[in-house]
Amino acid sequence: MDRGLIITYYGNGKGKTTAALGIALRAVGYDQKICMIQFIKGEWDYGEIYSSNRLKPHFELIIAGKGFIGILDDDHDIQEHIDSAKAALGLAKEKINSLRYDTVILDEINYALKLKLIEEHELISVLQSKPPGVNIILTGNHLTDQVLNISDLVTEMREVKHPYKKGIRARKGIDF
Repeated sequence: MDRGLIITYYGNGKGKTTAALGIALRAVGYDQKICMIQFIKGEWDYGEIYSSNRLKPHFELIIAGKGFIGILDDDHDIQEHIDSAKAALGLAKEKINSLRYDTVILDEINYALKLKLIEEHELISVLQSKPPGVNIILTGNHLTDQVLNISDLVTEMREVKHPYKKGIRARKGIDF
């Protein structure tokens, strides 16, 4: 029971971060400590920022990314994104090994991996060296074979239908 799991939520569908936050909410109910490090999200205003403050001191949110890469308001060069992601991975290793948290969520780390902001062997090393009782949750659109192999639970979120395709914009409280 105290082995700790590696859980991965990936795919092109919505709900990866939401699933991780669902586990966090459940764990806080049992007085467990959670740390969530966001690798990509960063400079936008979104609900996790506000709700995480209400879950303190059990839940810590660290916004480590510089924002989404290559979209209209991305004013950072790629090296800034790489530097932020590498620093976030170092921080993740520190938080995982601190033994202060029951679960550490690495939000959008699979996307950071796909964009080559971090090296896969560095992530795998962090996962392999985690203390036995710590759970780690990885989210992001993509999945590598190595992450698949090291994970205990992998769930693919597959888009079947999306309101954006009908011209419906993102909604506060639902999408951000």
